[in-house]
Amino acid sequence: MLALDDHWVWDSWYLHDGTCWHCWYLKAPKSIGDPALRHWNVSQGHAVSDDLVTWRDHSTAMAPAQGPAWDDFTTWTGSVLRADDGVYHYFYTGTSRAENGMVQRIGHAVGQDLRTWARVGDGLCLDLTGPGAALYETDWEDRWHDRAMRDPWVMKDPDGAGWLMYFTARAADVAEPNAAGCIGFATSPDLQEWTLQPPVFTGGWGQLEVPQVFERDGTWYCLFCMDPAHQSKALLASHGGLGRGNHYLMADSPRGPWRLPDGPALDVSAERYAARIVDHDGLKILGFLDGEARGAFGGVILDPEPVTRRPDGTLTLEA
Repeated sequence: MLALDDHWVWDSWYLHDGTCWHCWYLKAPKSIGDPALRHWNVSQGHAVSDDLVTWRDHSTAMAPAQGPAWDDFTTWTGSVLRADDGVYHYFYTGTSRAENGMVQRIGHAVGQDLRTWARVGDGLCLDLTGPGAALYETDWEDRWHDRAMRDPWVMKDPDGAGWLMYFTARAADVAEPNAAGCIGFATSPDLQEWTLQPPVFTGGWGQLEVPQVFERDGTWYCLFCMDPAHQSKALLASHGGLGRGNHYLMADSPRGPWRLPDGPALDVSAERYAARIVDHDGLKILGFLDGEARGAFGGVILDPEPVTRRPDGTLTLEA
């Protein structure tokens, strides 16, 4: 597993460069004493592996900006991709000390070697402002614990020349707070200028964290993680409650419509959270050891496990 002696590790994201796997992950020093404080003492680590099991080169890829800046408090979960011109693009979540870390925005950096990154301008690439912002919850006080806009997952548009971004957010004008969670959506022609679009999925939870969108055998999947405390009344009535862990949506197109599949949850038994699914000799799932249910934070990334696609397109960890 990916474990550090002096740091806790949690959310992670991955890219294969043609030779080996690269992993970026959130980390916080164990010297802070309480793992609950990790979110406010965070930087982003980097490691490489040939097999997703043995990891090396534990360097720091990204850290909060020198303030004052929109991302001078935290730099949280993101994604990395290679553009057509060979430049790598690093998208991430940021918050500021001036706002006590309560308002999230999405940042952008670029690099040539997957190890060294430079923010594009001041780094800010997308906020809940301008056209499309009215679709998202921005008046969050007394309704939720933050203004959610985080965990960007960016990918090439398979149906056009541009790029797609998915992110954790909350929809506007939803009466029940636990039904307002959504998968936010934005588009770009060039990875530089982004336009907010309507959410591609809303409902079920107060938040759908760490989305990842991918295609397998003609079906599109949106992996996400959630906590049962954030389930809506409608979901509790229809599904009887789903456990903490990793779940997914299905669609025929990356733009949806997305649906929650019938049947058992994907991954709620191994205390794995904020998982990603990668293709390494078949689909594999990786995520960090959470431990919230037993009151002891794990703080390591667990070894990968196989994911099987059933004939009806649903996913399972069962052999």
